[in-house]
Amino acid sequence: AAGFDESQSLFINVLGGATNVVSTFIAIALIDNIGRKPLLIIGSSGMAVMLATLTWLFSTAGLDEAGKLALTEGMGTLALVAANLYIVFFGMSWGPVVWVLLGEMFNNRIRGAALALAASAQWLANFVVTMTFPILLTQTGLGGAYGLYASSALISLFFVLRYVKETRGRRLEEM
Repeated sequence: AAGFDESQSLFINVLGGATNVVSTFIAIALIDNIGRKPLLIIGSSGMAVMLATLTWLFSTAGLDEAGKLALTEGMGTLALVAANLYIVFFGMSWGPVVWVLLGEMFNNRIRGAALALAASAQWLANFVVTMTFPILLTQTGLGGAYGLYASSALISLFFVLRYVKETRGRRLEEM
């Protein structure tokens, strides 16, 4: 749909993986300097904007001769850039920071059980997204699916602003 052929799929996949690795190093460099909450705010904001961009691109895309969704070359490139910028924002924030926060936000008395429960919830959420994406794709199309994900990223921004407490510089016993 984005205008790239099958021969370019390996390159696009490697590009996404490399982007994620580089973004994780950005998080490692910044997490103790600017804090966990600011990284999550930046990540949620960036992810919401990139997903909204993908929503717009796929919602306004035309159809090819076979009736399948197809972006123009420029729009396809923009979709690839937006997808990789989404990976940057996720990779420098929600990807690694959540795991750091989970290790810091629970006091010693409940840390083991709380981490087990939080990790289980994380994997369950990943499973739900994976299993529902094909359903969303057939029911609402790529634009609708990305719209739902953009809304979720926006909700995560408000969640972080309201409920997430900064743990940088605090001792575990203070949590």
